[in-house]
Amino acid sequence: MKSRFSTRRLALAGMLAALVFAGNYARIVIPLSIGGQTSFTLANLFCCLSGLLLGPLGGLSSAVGSFLYDLTDPRFAADCWITFLTKGAMGLCAGLAVSRDIRAGKLSYPKALWGTAAGCAAYYILYFAKTFFYSGLLLKALTPALAGLLVLEKVPASLFNAAIALLAAPPLALTIRSALKKNDLARLLWE
Repeated sequence: MKSRFSTRRLALAGMLAALVFAGNYARIVIPLSIGGQTSFTLANLFCCLSGLLLGPLGGLSSAVGSFLYDLTDPRFAADCWITFLTKGAMGLCAGLAVSRDIRAGKLSYPKALWGTAAGCAAYYILYFAKTFFYSGLLLKALTPALAGLLVLEKVPASLFNAAIALLAAPPLALTIRSALKKNDLARLLWE
């Protein structure tokens, strides 16, 4: 039986983790009225792209790239372990949604869009739960009503980040897959 973790595939996973890491630097931080912050960022786009290109292994690229970025920024370092789980879930869910198509070598735009939507949905469920319970109730000791308001303040930036991922990840994934096929490198994605 062939291993799903060939050297080439792991190298591609590492390159995608680096892309997720770099995508985190394209960030506009917005302070919130209750305390804390939210961001417009390209990281979610690259987390979904990792899943669309690598399948479930893209979750590891998403998790590692985002985790390492959080370690480089004092604002996010304390929550790096949560980021590992939430961003990892984003890439994992996007990858699971398209894994059959990746193995068959035929990813379509609707399926890529579905994978991106699945990744975004998984991430935002976890992210909003973390914001409410961990950041709001536990760390900030807010009342449930104020913790709910904290979540609501993060919704606009979250919707923007999800829209960017939904608009850009599927065509990018299809373009990259097509270029790899033309250059006989498609085996990097599903060998």
